[in-house]
Amino acid sequence: MSRYVWQHPDWPRLRFDPAALLDPLARCRKRQGAFLARVADLGLDMEKGAQAEVLFEETVQTAAIEGEILDRESVRSSVAARLGLPSAGLRPTDRAADGLVETLLDATRGCDRPLTAKRIKGWHAALFPAGYSGLRRIGAGRWRTGPVRVVSGPAGRERVHYEGPPANRVPGEMREFLAWWRSDPGELDGVLWAGVAHFLFVTIHPFEDGNGRLARTLTDMALARDEGLRARFYSLSSRIMQERREYYSVLERDQKGTGDVTAWLAWFVGCVERAVGRSERLLARILAKAEFWRRHAGVAVNERQRKALNRLLDAGPGGFEGGLTNRKYVGLTRTTRATAFRELADLVAKGLLRPGPGRGRSASYDAAW
Repeated sequence: MSRYVWQHPDWPRLRFDPAALLDPLARCRKRQGAFLARVADLGLDMEKGAQAEVLFEETVQTAAIEGEILDRESVRSSVAARLGLPSAGLRPTDRAADGLVETLLDATRGCDRPLTAKRIKGWHAALFPAGYSGLRRIGAGRWRTGPVRVVSGPAGRERVHYEGPPANRVPGEMREFLAWWRSDPGELDGVLWAGVAHFLFVTIHPFEDGNGRLARTLTDMALARDEGLRARFYSLSSRIMQERREYYSVLERDQKGTGDVTAWLAWFVGCVERAVGRSERLLARILAKAEFWRRHAGVAVNERQRKALNRLLDAGPGGFEGGLTNRKYVGLTRTTRATAFRELADLVAKGLLRPGPGRGRSASYDAAW
């Protein structure tokens, strides 16, 4: 009796119940269509700002799902550099952030270009520029040559959630996957097609590490191709990060099945819909930020003040926990306490900041929305 779906005689042919997916897919498509219509009405600057925020979130969160914490300022620098946005005052980029940002951009900007083994291996090499995953040396840019298991729990008491196909099957499995990717999807809806692509890739698990990140990269590529857009305006990885327990649970259940992926696709379609919902709020913040700077276009501020204001605006009304304090301003702008006090008072006097209820050491501020 087969333990995993790739051991089943029908693999890699998957099945699902179209009737069970009809309603969730209709809800997803309705919300997705309304959201993308709003995006189409954005000006070029706001569109680029929205793309930058989504790419930032996608980069940070797709790494976090795998337990890798990227330096957020380095990610912002990398995103700004690659989208041609101002990067004054941002921290220098690092190789890990650069590699992931470049991979995500290559996948979405080149969503119509052929997907080849060479291209996927290039993405993998970009994710691990030093050839290490933590302290462990891995075959960056090469199919794995050994077994792979997804486990949890302490050493000696691990729980095995999943085991990938034997390494000698990986080249053939990936040839089949790439042939499937190039094939005509027929009547299969594009969102469902993206969900199937994600499931197939993460089940093959072709690399020693980074399979989840690349599965989500391929999913973004598939969704970009379906939408006819070479940019992402909602972050699937951010939503998966919030729901990662359900993500791993439904994935494990269907990977231990016989090829019926209805449960996985139902969850995936719902996740896409919820990701769009989250970006609707992001878009509202971007529009509010643009309106803020339009109203205050004639007010002179220095680079430190602009950086602090943009951080508040990016967080949204009341979203900057505890408000902007003198101490946070010092940390954010790398200035002295005296300068921070003076520049905060200047922003209040000019009507760009609004004081909170605290006074003295407890004084805090938010943008004058």
